[in-house]
Amino acid sequence: MKKAFLLALFAASLLVTPGAFAQIAMPQPSPAATVTQKVGLADVTLSYSRPSARGRQIFGGLRPYGKLWRTGANAATKLTFSEDVTVNGTKVPAGEYSLFTIPGKDEWTVMLNKNPKAGENDYKEADDAARFKVKPAKTAAAYETFTIDFSDLTTNTANLNIKWENTKVTLKLETDVDSKVMAQIKEKVIDNADAKPQDLFAASVYYMENNKDLNQALTWMNKATEKDPQFWQLHQKARLQAKLKDYKNAEATARKSIELAKTAKNDDYVQLNEKLLAEMPKAK
Repeated sequence: MKKAFLLALFAASLLVTPGAFAQIAMPQPSPAATVTQKVGLADVTLSYSRPSARGRQIFGGLRPYGKLWRTGANAATKLTFSEDVTVNGTKVPAGEYSLFTIPGKDEWTVMLNKNPKAGENDYKEADDAARFKVKPAKTAAAYETFTIDFSDLTTNTANLNIKWENTKVTLKLETDVDSKVMAQIKEKVIDNADAKPQDLFAASVYYMENNKDLNQALTWMNKATEKDPQFWQLHQKARLQAKLKDYKNAEATARKSIELAKTAKNDDYVQLNEKLLAEMPKAK
């Protein structure tokens, strides 16, 4: 009898669909987030979980001062650098790191640890790739949900901001852009007698924006635009001529750019050129 009952129970279990055992999907109290930011030529990827305050005091309360924190919830917050970067003045090789902090009322300690899966219980200071002392700042508005984001982007830098409640801690990220771009310019333009117009144009703009040899930049720009100049190219050429204080030719180039931009129905470049003309000294 008992054997027959067990067989019947086993047979019934075969009729139950796999979905009947699936876990109920529910919102997580600290949802995961992944953010990727291009800093210079490097990809910086941040993966972390985002708890909310929910009426609790955070720093000095939920997160005691002077105690190690995985800087998020659930698992270690992870930072991935596709290239070598400099963080607060310290060089950090490309790779994956866990982000740990020790919050303090007047000073935080921030660590990048070589073990990307380290937790608070198995964190080892000996595995730190970098360690910084950072002064916290008070935010103008409160952050209910723990937030890490990027701000103040330039061609080779960005700020990484850790924010929660009314506290913000900022790390400065820097990447090596110039040596990499110059290596490409050397290969594709300087050492290439048959350089493509788009490469000549890119090299010219890079020299102009970074205050390198402006006369060389103009030579490349002239070659890039000698056959079929576009309005956006001529705008950059006018900027370059103005930077060289050749205002007469800069004005003529800007007006040609306006003409082409109007034909292309591009009001943005019409306005950019008009603004450039207004800012230049009168051509003589």
